[in-house]
Amino acid sequence: MPDVNIFSFAASHHDLGLDELEELSGASGDLGQTLVEDRSHADGVVVLATCNRFEVYVDAPGDVGPGEVAALVASRVADATGLSHDDVRAALTPRTGHDAVRHLLEVASGLDSMVVGEREIAGQVRRSLGAARSRGTTSPDLERLFAHATRVSRRIEAATGLGAVGRSIVGVGLDLVGEHLGPWRLTRAVLIGTGSYAGASLAALRARGCHDVRVYSRSGRAADFARARGVAAIEPGGLVDALADADLVVSCSGRIGTVLDAAAVRTARERAAEQAERLAHAPDPTPRPLVVLDLALQRDVEADVADIDGVLLLDLANIRAHAPAAGAEPVRRAHQIVGTGVVELDQLELARRVDLAALPQIRAAHEDAAARLDAARAARAARGVEGADERRAERAARRAAAAERHARIMAAKAAARAAIVRG
Repeated sequence: MPDVNIFSFAASHHDLGLDELEELSGASGDLGQTLVEDRSHADGVVVLATCNRFEVYVDAPGDVGPGEVAALVASRVADATGLSHDDVRAALTPRTGHDAVRHLLEVASGLDSMVVGEREIAGQVRRSLGAARSRGTTSPDLERLFAHATRVSRRIEAATGLGAVGRSIVGVGLDLVGEHLGPWRLTRAVLIGTGSYAGASLAALRARGCHDVRVYSRSGRAADFARARGVAAIEPGGLVDALADADLVVSCSGRIGTVLDAAAVRTARERAAEQAERLAHAPDPTPRPLVVLDLALQRDVEADVADIDGVLLLDLANIRAHAPAAGAEPVRRAHQIVGTGVVELDQLELARRVDLAALPQIRAAHEDAAARLDAARAARAARGVEGADERRAERAARRAAAAERHARIMAAKAAARAAIVRG
């Protein structure tokens, strides 16, 4: 993007473990606002935090260099997370200009994801811009960049089919847990969370034939979420009983801190055993196993849950280990489209700057053309020109004015473009 000072600072599953990403993502809440407090270093900030990446996009004033921006970002992230400044600098990969643009286009298109071609990331990119907008931390240049990334991601999906074949982190996770469950139509599921990831998880469960789904949320939004989607909500205080009846738990609350601890699961398993004993009239009944899928980066489920008998805990690390590879040709084509998208953004930005530079001359050309038309009409009226003659004269005058106006506008834009290119 010519004359635009865009930087990105990114950490993802490619470079860091999920524990380290989890630590960094703890800074995502107010980071944008703290970075733009001093407008001398950041005109706008968008933070993208997902289950497998933490990225900061900064639009900086033209006289601010990459070292200054990197130091500011590292300082603010360190303050928010308690990590050292040096550790943050080492964790975040810096990119500037075209490299930053290309990276965002690849991210938005799912090319940099744990599951290549995943669908959720495009929505997460859009929502990250929306969150920045609601916090007042975005900028016109970032708005244009993120809008372009969304357009390119849609173009890639249409041209390659990468996003249309159901590839997603949720999908891979459910494929993994499905190996440890009975038929999906008989599976009883508890869904923890009410955000966009919960919605995607519910849709994926239904697509597999699982319709016995109950929803839980500590935020109190479960009832509204469930009502809108035709499922049951778990009442506050009812989670343990729901777990005792469940075969599967999918947790993606997006909240900071544990949502499901080992004590709750252990109590639920004890109740499940009691229920099994009453039903089977056996002295040593074994309840049905419970599979727990934790899709949250900041771990919804306490790690000790994995040590409980009869419980299988799977998380993002398992998904990363089993993520399927995408076909080479669709990925190659997608990268080509990204490259074209980078060039297009340059062209769009240049055209915008040309229009702005030539705006006074463009306005003058429109005003002069309108004035000449008014003068010609007044002259014809003074001469008493009417009827068909007046209409013919008006059409001729309009054509002449339009031609002259167009020539002036093109000349003004050409001069502005030449001046910008010369620098």
